[in-house]
Order: sequence, then structure tokens, then C-alpha cells
Amino acid sequence: GADGTQQFPNEKINVPCIVAMATALQIMNQTPKARTHLKRIVKAPYNQDEAEDFERAWLLLADIHIQGGKYDLAQDLLRKCLQANKSCCRAWEYMGVVYEKEQSYRDAADCYENAWRLVNESDPGIGYKLAFNYLKAKRYVNAIDITQKVLTEHPNYPKIRKDILDKARASLRP
Repeated sequence: GADGTQQFPNEKINVPCIVAMATALQIMNQTPKARTHLKRIVKAPYNQDEAEDFERAWLLLADIHIQGGKYDLAQDLLRKCLQANKSCCRAWEYMGVVYEKEQSYRDAADCYENAWRLVNESDPGIGYKLAFNYLKAKRYVNAIDITQKVLTEHPNYPKIRKDILDKARASLRP
């Protein structure tokens, strides 16, 4: 086509190049063009030598789908990503985002748990999301535990004390 997406049946696509181009398009707020290019990678046969680039493409496209409210398409890409790399923290985190947006807090917490483990419990943003979903899933003791871990490493982490810790403690009181 006119946007350079016409594909020849046996054409081998340059995955790293397309990911770089899509990233640039995304930065320039040209999401539809970025999405079009990323879809080419999704259709391409997976290649272990370019595993990281495939992963980047799937995550970028999943992020675009999440922003567009197309959670089912995002989840398909995230499953593909996790099938190729079970320890992809970002895929677990995005999967948590999708479940959270669908108000499925238990499932979201499970995903954030995996992400939290993969960052060795060091990313306060993931810790916050995990604690928040524990709170929403009425797992108050878990929420308090994670909140305290985040505050031990990041004492001034914004909102976590008021938004989660205080509410979880209040919910435990009779």
C-alpha cells in the first residue's frame, strides 16, 4: 500500500527496523501508522534470533490496544509474549493493567505478583499496583505487607500510605 505495508508472500521483514520505526511513529503521535507496522510483525513467523524485538513489538502493540480499550487484542499479544518469555515483567504488568481495567482484581493481583517477583520486589510502581489490587480484592493483610515493603525502600513514595495502607488497616478493624 501507499504507507509501505504491502507485503510480498515470501518477503522477510526486518523486525528490529520495523520496531524502531513504530517506536518513532508512536513518539510522533502517529499511533495508527505505528499500529499498522506492528501488525506486520504479529503476522510474521516468530524467530528466536530476534526474540527481543518480537517481544518489544508485541508489548508496544498491546499498549496501543490497551489505550484504545481493545483488551482482548492486548491479552492475545501479551499471552504470545509470555509464551515466548515467561519472565517478561512488562507483559505481566500490562496483563495486570487489563484485568484491573476489567475490575478483575484477583487476576490483576496474580499478574502484578509475577511482575513484582521478576523485579525482585524493587519497583515501587509495580508494588503500588499490586498492593492496590490486593486491597480491591479484599486481601488486606497482603496489601499492608506490600505497602510496607514499598515504604521501606521508598519512604516518600506518593499516595501509597493514604490510598492503600490506611484503607487496608481500617478494613481490618472491626
